[in-house]
Amino acid sequence: MKNRYYVTTAIDYVNAKPHVGHAVEKIQADVLARWHRDVLKDDTYFLTGSDDNSLKNVQSAKKAGKSTEEFIDENAKSFQGLKGMLNLSYNQFIRTAKKEHFAGAQKLWSSFKKEDIYKKNYKGLYCVGCEEFKMEKDLVDGKCPDHLTECEVVEEENYFFKLSNYQKKLEELIESDTLKIVPEYRKNEVLSFIRQGLEDFSISRSVKRAENWGVPVPGDEGQIMYVWVDALSNYITALGYENEGDLYKKYWLENENRVHVIGKGILRFHAIYWPAMLLSAGVSVPTQILSHEYLTINNQKISKTLGNIINPEEVVEKFGIDGARYVLLTSLPSSKDGDITWERMTEKYNADLANGLGNLTSRVIKLSQNLEFQIPDVKPDGKISEYLENFEIDRALEYVWMFVRKANKYIEDNKPWELKKADENRFKEVMEKLNSDLYIISQLLVPFLPETAEKIKKALETKKTEPLFQRIR
Repeated sequence: MKNRYYVTTAIDYVNAKPHVGHAVEKIQADVLARWHRDVLKDDTYFLTGSDDNSLKNVQSAKKAGKSTEEFIDENAKSFQGLKGMLNLSYNQFIRTAKKEHFAGAQKLWSSFKKEDIYKKNYKGLYCVGCEEFKMEKDLVDGKCPDHLTECEVVEEENYFFKLSNYQKKLEELIESDTLKIVPEYRKNEVLSFIRQGLEDFSISRSVKRAENWGVPVPGDEGQIMYVWVDALSNYITALGYENEGDLYKKYWLENENRVHVIGKGILRFHAIYWPAMLLSAGVSVPTQILSHEYLTINNQKISKTLGNIINPEEVVEKFGIDGARYVLLTSLPSSKDGDITWERMTEKYNADLANGLGNLTSRVIKLSQNLEFQIPDVKPDGKISEYLENFEIDRALEYVWMFVRKANKYIEDNKPWELKKADENRFKEVMEKLNSDLYIISQLLVPFLPETAEKIKKALETKKTEPLFQRIR
């Protein structure tokens, strides 16, 4: 039986069109999906989607003068458009406004242990941008540090979840890597938060404050599920959790690789709230949470609220699909935020793609006319596997480019165009190595730049090539 691999991204609020921050996470997850599906030949399922039910979607629709349904449908289509735009290979795009999702989310709620749920009056500071209650200590100058907006004072009666009931179990799961959090410093951050003592959290909103939008709480017409309860459940509702369908059995119940790719800002929800709810409902927890840093512009988090955005289509327009995938993936280090500018992206594109890989491919193919070579047997590279297991996609790409630079240096050192006249046997030997190296590079590129990998393989086979990457001024 093939190994199974289930990978998901965060589902995005559809209160605006997608920006490059959304795009890079989808490309990262796509790299993992392609590595497992196309290279390791695992039985892979890749899920992404849209978070349709948040209050900020309702408020943004009002500002736009549209019905909530019309507004979210329009924006969800833009997120779905990333599939073709960035050559994403996901199997499903879930919309949480769909009735199938509602049924699954309500089943999850109904499966919570009765002793874990209670109702009480509550007053707190709420950030609509984060869809989260904040403590005074979380604020900077009285404002949410991410959205730079003042929080609303909210007072109402809600249902609460006894998170404190799962403190010890969560600590055990995370400490033992049964629920593995990558990178390690994020794991330590989560453990530190748990050890400070977990507070119960609100899991519903009044119908009035939710503006009657979202998943109704089973058995209480006056309450709507807190968006995070409904949003997190998408990872299982998309697989048919409601009726324990085949996908749910195959990729959740009977699979040892249940992987969430998410940004550091929502780590607490995924590493604490989500597994606690699953434990309460008697459902298996995820096996791995891969937390990435942020892309920033001028060292400020990219935010629809702040308006400092770069659209993915602009990046694709300038660099092409694989060019966009490459500059975005390499702009986001695995251990810190990555600040992007058009100038830096252009520099990276020209140096690594146009001058590096593109130049290497055209020179090797040109010099290989009328020569026949054996295609090497290439096994999955252990180093790439190690980097991807540790969610170090930038380092994996740097490793691939080490091969590109070595091959270019080999050409310069051996000058095959001179050998062609002076020493035919040596020329063939040099070109055989270069063809072999280029084929290996094409295999290494499969999860990162899939179109480019195919073009290189075809060029090696036909001895014809178009320029892979045009230099950009």
